[in-house]
Amino acid sequence: MSRIYQAFENKKAFIGFLTAGDPTLDKTEEFVLGMEEAGASLIELGIPFSDPIADGPVIQEADVRALSAGCTLDGILEMVRSLRKKTDIPLVFLAYLNTIYKYGYDKFCEGCRECGIDGVIIPDLPFEERMEFLPTASKYGIDLITMVAPTSKERIEMAVKDSSGFIYVVSSMGVTGARSEITTDVGEMIEIIRGVTDTPTAIGFGINTKEQAAKYSAIADGVIVGSAIVRIIAEYGDRAEPELKKYVAEMVSEMTD
Repeated sequence: MSRIYQAFENKKAFIGFLTAGDPTLDKTEEFVLGMEEAGASLIELGIPFSDPIADGPVIQEADVRALSAGCTLDGILEMVRSLRKKTDIPLVFLAYLNTIYKYGYDKFCEGCRECGIDGVIIPDLPFEERMEFLPTASKYGIDLITMVAPTSKERIEMAVKDSSGFIYVVSSMGVTGARSEITTDVGEMIEIIRGVTDTPTAIGFGINTKEQAAKYSAIADGVIVGSAIVRIIAEYGDRAEPELKKYVAEMVSEMTD
């Protein structure tokens, strides 16, 4: 069983997203530990990419900052090795396929296993093409996280049947970014998923307020927050840890057990 399941054991999971290397890799490590202390159950580490098509301007700008500061995939893997000496919190990479392809599937997955990454989210890998990467990930014990979007309704059962880790339920059409209102019937999507698999579900894309955390943690097994966290880092930079801990603790306090 993957370490990811620990994030959902007997509680609702708060999943926080950080862009690795923003503003530095040392600070990314510090921020992960601070967010864990504040109650985060799992952390997504975004591997910065020059053309992140699923991400809105907040995360795009974080990618630019990280890349401009010299962040590399080798550097991220080394940072995770250091992090693993201090925490067992489940860690997942969010990476675009070109980054992994260029690095090499086997080399990437072997590096993930060696440093302690538990899963990978690839937002631009179509479900129909997942077998290009899935066998390699499975060989190294890395969960390939399934994403289901509002447009996936007719294919949800097929997409989640063999899922592992957790299922990333995309709440809204478009790119990542905080939203004041989410109009998608995610409850219907999760009902379909639970009719097929007991893999935990987490809702992301747009969640940023305590009210949303309460509402969607009552529907799913966890919530995912990215842009709101990245925006705090953009505002406070090296001094972001206290603000991140405050924000995460407030969100976790509102989530339904």
